[in-house]
Amino acid sequence: MIISKSPAEIEKMRKAGNGVAEALELAREKICPGLTTIELDKAIENLIINSGSRPAFKGYRGYPASICASVNDEVVHCIPSERSLKSGDIISIDIGVELDGYFGDAAKTFAVGDINDEAKELISITEKSLQAGISMAKVGNRLSDISHEVQVTAEEAGYTVVRDYVGHGIGNEMHEDPQIPNFGPPGNGPVLKEGMVFALEPMVNVGDYEVKVRSDEWTVVTADGSLSAHFEHTIALTKDGPMILTKG
Repeated sequence: MIISKSPAEIEKMRKAGNGVAEALELAREKICPGLTTIELDKAIENLIINSGSRPAFKGYRGYPASICASVNDEVVHCIPSERSLKSGDIISIDIGVELDGYFGDAAKTFAVGDINDEAKELISITEKSLQAGISMAKVGNRLSDISHEVQVTAEEAGYTVVRDYVGHGIGNEMHEDPQIPNFGPPGNGPVLKEGMVFALEPMVNVGDYEVKVRSDEWTVVTADGSLSAHFEHTIALTKDGPMILTKG
């Protein structure tokens, strides 16, 4: 069941979303060659806690860190470690924040130092795919209209969208109904209504869309070793169109 939120609840989620946006801005400022992903995790965790919020990922289903920090062919859910970033890497940072019982969730992919044109284009198209999906999150549309627009934007540029991991509803829980794939035909699924709140998150690969999970049982990587990027926003549906709650 999709749970619509009241304006007061959406305002609470916007405050949680602001915390996510601030954490992602800190990530942007700190990411550089030589930084370890565990150093970044600790810095972001401190920022979230000092703001009076809670890192939503830490302890979720046993996850041991406050962020997911996925590098190059890592798609999602990579646990921060002592690995140092290198110039030419790309890194996807996924962050969740809980504040006053409501959640915000967002992700961005960043360049580490100087990256090649292929990586730049992947990042650009993945962000465009997210924005395309958001543009379809309008009252009266169908849920799969979002999915289809993400897929078309990525595939027309020559990339593939990951199919095993999806966007989701969000509110009092980090993951609520519905699941929101990043592919599929338009015109299917529930009619979108005012007050629905979604976390939309395309994951886009240079190579094939197939992925696998490493032996740590968390880290998802592309099956063919190709680069992957990830962008996500939490959005609320309003009568005036989609409102991004994690924009800052």
